[in-house]
Amino acid sequence: MQVHLIDGTYELFRNFYSPRGGHLNEACEEVGAVRGVLRGTVSMLEEGATHVGVATDHVIESFRNELWDDYKDGSGIDPDLFAQFGWLEDALRALGVTVWAMERFEADDALAAAAAVAAADDRVERVVIATPDKDLAQCVRDQRVVQYDRRARQFRGAAEVLEKYGVPPESIPDWLALVGDSADGFPGLPGWGAKSAAAVLRRYGHIEAIPRTPGHWDVSGVRGAAKLAGTLDEQWDTALLFRELATLVTEIDVGSVDQWRWEGPGGDLEQWCIRLDSPELPGRVAKLRSGPG
Repeated sequence: MQVHLIDGTYELFRNFYSPRGGHLNEACEEVGAVRGVLRGTVSMLEEGATHVGVATDHVIESFRNELWDDYKDGSGIDPDLFAQFGWLEDALRALGVTVWAMERFEADDALAAAAAVAAADDRVERVVIATPDKDLAQCVRDQRVVQYDRRARQFRGAAEVLEKYGVPPESIPDWLALVGDSADGFPGLPGWGAKSAAAVLRRYGHIEAIPRTPGHWDVSGVRGAAKLAGTLDEQWDTALLFRELATLVTEIDVGSVDQWRWEGPGGDLEQWCIRLDSPELPGRVAKLRSGPG
């Protein structure tokens, strides 16, 4: 079997800001993003997905906001988008797929936890994390746990992660700590760019293994090594904090693989489809239930 894990928050944003993402229903509610995610999830089931979990940010803030004041929060989110967060969770539950609505943790944490659970199950041949988010690249394991960019229709295993970011999956949190992540609200260390961080981490793997003086670096082709080493030494604790922000938490109860099997919709799917102006979806879902398996 394969397990499909969906970043519901990412999909909601992607559909909302798509050129064709907006849609007002008869009640003048903006429902286009929810409709797009629901349709996309049904399409995934039609393509053969059997064990599906969707992670969402029920609230934007998480424990990371307590660690770094400038970490991302809900400020600045379009109200028409923010209103659809809870609707998405309810519509997906009506479809019958597993939903992890995160509060203390983030959607990415739930996906990482589910990927770990699935990878530990010998029955699972492949775990597909449906998001291009660079944070989730740290979960990739060879070709057993992969990312899938649905928009680009591209799978990324460990080799593809290394090619894209310059570091293997296990070094992604260290790389993000050094270069920063503007989407999450932490800046990285001054002067450290993507290429220099990748070159150093390809040699040393993790921040703790990087010598704090440039004369001890066994890395060639890194410009300004002395300055970079000095910055790392001066901001050592900050670098470790940023890595903590970038490291996904897997010690979350997300259930078992068997619990994620799609067994059909709930009783209120039709009502949600009416609200979302998607009258065709119940019929598509009914065909799935009447088909083989």
